[in-house]
Amino acid sequence: MGNRRQSGYTATPVGARPAALPALLLLARALMAQTPSDTLPPTPGLTGMQELEKVVVLPTAPGCHAHGDKPLGALDSYLAESNSVNMIRRGCYAWEPMLNGMATERSMITVDGMRIYGACTDKMDPVTSYVETANLSRARIRSGTSGGEHGGTIAGSIDLERRRSGFSATRGLGGSTSAGFETNNLQRILGTALHYASPALYTDVDFTFRQAGNYRAGHRPDASNTVDFSQFTKYNLSAIAGYRPGEGKEVEASVIFDKATDVGYPGLPMDVSLAQALIGSVQYRHLPRLGPVSLWETKLYYNTITHVMDDSRRPVVPIRMDMPGWSTTEGFYTKLYASAGRHAIKATLSGHRNNSLAEMTMYPHDPAEPVMFMLTWPDVRTLYSGLNAEDRIRFNDRVDLTVHAGLGIHGNTIGSEFGRRSLELFYVSLPPRKQRWLPSGGATITHRQGRFTHRLGAGYSERAPSVSEGYGFYLLNANDNHDYVGDPRMRNEGSLSAELGSRYQRDKVFVEWTAAWFHLVDYIIGRPHPELMPMNITASGVKVYEQIPYATLFNTGLNAEYRFNETWQLRGDASWRYGEGSDGTRLPLIQPLQFRTKLRYARKQYAAEATVEGSTRNRPSLSFGETSKPGFLIGHLSVSREFAIRNHRLGVNMGVDNILDQYYTTFSDWFGIPRMGRNVYAHVVYVW
Repeated sequence: MGNRRQSGYTATPVGARPAALPALLLLARALMAQTPSDTLPPTPGLTGMQELEKVVVLPTAPGCHAHGDKPLGALDSYLAESNSVNMIRRGCYAWEPMLNGMATERSMITVDGMRIYGACTDKMDPVTSYVETANLSRARIRSGTSGGEHGGTIAGSIDLERRRSGFSATRGLGGSTSAGFETNNLQRILGTALHYASPALYTDVDFTFRQAGNYRAGHRPDASNTVDFSQFTKYNLSAIAGYRPGEGKEVEASVIFDKATDVGYPGLPMDVSLAQALIGSVQYRHLPRLGPVSLWETKLYYNTITHVMDDSRRPVVPIRMDMPGWSTTEGFYTKLYASAGRHAIKATLSGHRNNSLAEMTMYPHDPAEPVMFMLTWPDVRTLYSGLNAEDRIRFNDRVDLTVHAGLGIHGNTIGSEFGRRSLELFYVSLPPRKQRWLPSGGATITHRQGRFTHRLGAGYSERAPSVSEGYGFYLLNANDNHDYVGDPRMRNEGSLSAELGSRYQRDKVFVEWTAAWFHLVDYIIGRPHPELMPMNITASGVKVYEQIPYATLFNTGLNAEYRFNETWQLRGDASWRYGEGSDGTRLPLIQPLQFRTKLRYARKQYAAEATVEGSTRNRPSLSFGETSKPGFLIGHLSVSREFAIRNHRLGVNMGVDNILDQYYTTFSDWFGIPRMGRNVYAHVVYVW
C-alpha cells in the first residue's frame, strides 16, 4: 500500500490542427456543447489534471490482500504514509491531518469536492473522521496554491474520493463482509458492503462498525502502560446511487451518516459523548460526444455536524464543563473539463454558506455558585464564492506548463448579538461583517528527458482566518495550556511558495525527490497577553491570535523503490521539515527527520511485508509548550493469504505492529501522549 504514485498526465494527444485556442474562446465553446455520449470517460484527474497532485490509494475489498495491505485499517494510518502529511494525534480516534507541516486552518480538506466545517473548537472532528476506508477509493493531495479549487488555501488540499461501482455493460450484484480484531485495545471491526451495476443504474451501500477500549502504550519498567480515556465507538453508513436517464447524462445522489460515541481523548482534558455527521449531495454529469468538453459536472450538497464535548466520565476535574458545537454547510460547485489542441482545461465555480456555533457551560462544584456560560463560537456565518481555472499546455512530448489561477470572495458575519458583545470586550465597535478577496495563482513546468522527469513550480495564495482564529472566545489549547482568543480584524494570510522535484524511473528502480518552500506573509499565530486572565482554571495564561511579518517553512522528501524480481520489492521514504517565524520563534509541530523502509514478498495468493520506521529527536518550540521527544525505531510485520471459494474470495491478513513493544511518542502527539505498544491484529474480508 502506501503512497502509490499515479502521475503521467494523459491529455488529449496533439493532433494536426493548430496549437491552441484562446482560453476564453475555449470556455465559450465548452458552455455551448450539448452533444451526448454513450461512454463514461475515465475519471477526470486520472487523465488530465493530475500533474500537480499525489494520490494515496486506499485498499479495495477485492484483491487488496495480495499486496499485504491492512484492509480494515483507519484512514489516518494511510494518509500518514504520504511524505507530505503528518497526523496530529489527541487520542486513538480522529487524527488531524497536517499538510506540508501546517494545521488544517491552512489546508482545504473535502469529500468528493464538498466543503465540510468541523463543529469542535478543539479540532476533535477533522473532515477525515466522517468517512471510512470501506467507502473511499483514494485521497488526492495537492500542494500549495494548486489546491485552491474549492477555497483559499496555503498548504494545499486533500480531496477524499469515494468508491463507486459505476455503470456496467452487464448487470451485476456483489458485496463483501469483513471482520477484524486488534489485541492492544480490543478493537472489534465489522463491515458489510453491497454493490449493484447495470447499463443505467449503479448503487454502493456499505456499513462499518468499530469499537475499542483503552489502548496500551509500549513497555516501561515499573509503570502502568494503559492509556486511560482512549476508547471509542463508531458507526458509519454510506450510500451512493447513480442513474443514467439518457446518453451522456448521469444523475447521482449520495449520503453519509457517521456517529461516534464515548470517544476518549487522553491528550485533552475532555472527552466526546457524541460526534455525528449527516452529509448529502445530488450531482448531475453531462458528457458530450463532440466538441472540446469531456465532462460538465454540477453538484449541490448539504452537511450538518453535531459535536458534544463533556468531562462526565473523568473522575477528577477542577470544574465540570459541557462544550457542544454545531456546524451546517450548504454548497455547490460546477466543474468543466475541456481540451483542444495543446490545452487541457479545468474550470470550477463554487460557493458555500456555513454556520458555526459552539458554547461552553461550566458547573462549579459548589451548588451555591452560579453556572457560567459563554459562546466560544458566536454563531459565525461564512459565505464564500470563488472561480478557479487550470490550464495544462503541452508544448511537446518533453515539456508541459500548467497554469492555475483563482479568485474567491469570503465574508463573515456574527449571528449572535451576545457573542458579538463578548468579543467587543477586546475589540470596541466591532464591524458586523468582514469581507475579503482571496486571490491565488501559480505555474508549474515539467520537463522529461529520458528516464528523468523534473518539475519546478511557484505560486501565490491567500486565506482568510479560520472561525477560531477570527472569532474564537477562550478556546483552551491543551498542548501549550493557554486559552486562545480570536481577532476578526486580522488581514489575510498570504503565501509565496516554490516547489522543486525530480524523478528517475527504470524497469526495477524508482527514485523521487521533492522540496517545497513557503514564505507566509502576515503569519497568524497566538501570542501571550499576560494582562488577561484565563477562563479555564488550569490554563497558564491567555494568547490572542495576532500576525507576525512572516514565517518560513521548508519541506523535503525522498521516495525510492527497487524491485529485485517478480516476488521481492524494497521501498523506502524519508522526509524532513523546518519552520521559523520572523522573530526567530520556532514554529510548533514541525516534523524532524522521519524514515520508513519496507521489504515485501508477494507470490500467487501469498504476501508478506516487514517494515521498519523511525525518527530523529524533534526540534521543540518551547514557546508553544513543546518538549524534546527522543528518536525511535520500531518494526512491523504482516502476512496475508487469499483463498478462492468457487467464484468468491476470502482474504485473511494478520500482523503485528511495534513488534518489540517499545514505548515512544512523536512530535505530533498532543500533550506527549504515548503511541500504541505491541498490537497483534487479524482482518478477514469475504468478497462475493
